[in-house]
Amino acid sequence: MWSVIERLFTVVGRGSTVPRELRGGLVTFVTMSYIIVLNPLILGSVSATDPGAKTDSLGGILPISQVAAVTALVAGVMTILFGLVANLPFAIATGLGINTLLAVTIAPMMTWPEAMGLVVLDGVVIVLLAVTGFRTAVFNAVPPALKAAIAVGIGAFIALIGLVDAGFVRRLPDAANTTVPVGLGIDGSIASWPTFVFVIGLLVTGVLVVRGVRAGLLIGVAVTTVIAIVVEAIAQVGSSATNPKGWSLSVPRLPDSVVGLPDLSLVGDVSFGAFSRLDVLTVVLLVFTLVLANFFDAMGTMTGLGGQAGLTDEKGQLPNIGKALVVEGAGAVAGGLGSSSSNTVFVESASGIAEGARTGLANVVTGVLFLAAMFLTPLYAIVPVEAAAPALVIVGAMMFRQVSGIDLTDLRTALPAFLTIVVMPFTYSIANGIGAGFVSYVLLAAATGRARTVHPLMWVVAVAFVGYFAVGPIRSLL
Repeated sequence: MWSVIERLFTVVGRGSTVPRELRGGLVTFVTMSYIIVLNPLILGSVSATDPGAKTDSLGGILPISQVAAVTALVAGVMTILFGLVANLPFAIATGLGINTLLAVTIAPMMTWPEAMGLVVLDGVVIVLLAVTGFRTAVFNAVPPALKAAIAVGIGAFIALIGLVDAGFVRRLPDAANTTVPVGLGIDGSIASWPTFVFVIGLLVTGVLVVRGVRAGLLIGVAVTTVIAIVVEAIAQVGSSATNPKGWSLSVPRLPDSVVGLPDLSLVGDVSFGAFSRLDVLTVVLLVFTLVLANFFDAMGTMTGLGGQAGLTDEKGQLPNIGKALVVEGAGAVAGGLGSSSSNTVFVESASGIAEGARTGLANVVTGVLFLAAMFLTPLYAIVPVEAAAPALVIVGAMMFRQVSGIDLTDLRTALPAFLTIVVMPFTYSIANGIGAGFVSYVLLAAATGRARTVHPLMWVVAVAFVGYFAVGPIRSLL
């Protein structure tokens, strides 16, 4: 058996051992398994009548328990496939950001199956771009400062989502009649037990992560959920549907069961009817937005993880990078078909690499654990969004650290980077931030006599974004 493992994964050849790979795979799962809790809360709903329900244009929802099951299923299958094909210890699961884009922007314009159909098309485009080598070429054309800014902007976006979900930041009821569109809690105070639980959870999770506790995010979500259950049992807060200061989505109560058969009804519930529901230009632009939001994240993550693992060559290239990009792109296709949203490489794989993982064998371990997690989905219904929100804020902080890769002394790059970072959370759109950064970078380079230093592909993408931002006037002209 050991010889078969060595032939498949070259464990010894990469200076690793089977125990290290097994341990690394386990640690990676523990540090990223929070996605099974978070993704259902971002995409799913308990009931279509809840105030915070993520409904589509027809009022349809994705049940939380079903989203949890398919999140674990797709993550398990794609992580194992990535390990077997690319032989790299980079685990795959639903990417944060795209799932929010689906819930906030895309699904309200169509049905959930149609929204997932667009994710499938997005994945097909990503795979084709990877197969042709175009994805790598564009990635290499983007200045390092903008690459860092994209990661930082996504981090700020994710953190804002967490703060809003927890009720720490709220839209003011009379926002149209005031210069202040949002505020702290209710009347400048956190004012509710659920938001108080969020604050406690943020502090607890923050301490765990800062102290380097493995699985700090997951432990933080679990501890905060227990606190929420205790608070609900004592205070009887209830749902925000009946109490303005209640829990936004799930009311934290002990489940009737812990283990159960996964409900995989969402698998294959995909439609391409968006083309008949909306005009073709709008659908194309939505797919374009998904592609742009997906395009750069995995490339940067894989490059960083490969360097940490010591797997890159003198030119910074990863082994099997072509295969890796194709399989990672296929994660979007699988995520759409499974209704879990686009799947991508997770930076939390760094924890497994730190434990010694160097091959795809670690991925097989992580993937098998994800598949096993499908049978624990009854647990996820008890997690209120206020208990999961601290993890979003902390993940945002982790991503924000990449701001150190931006030279803020040169405004020719600092301004586009700044626009990339702030436009994402301020407009609730990843693509808007990327577009603002790209267009401003190209224009500033041209205005300062440095047009020739801009890669031709940057001009192509910038022009595409100009069309994206001008979609309203363009649609009016057509």
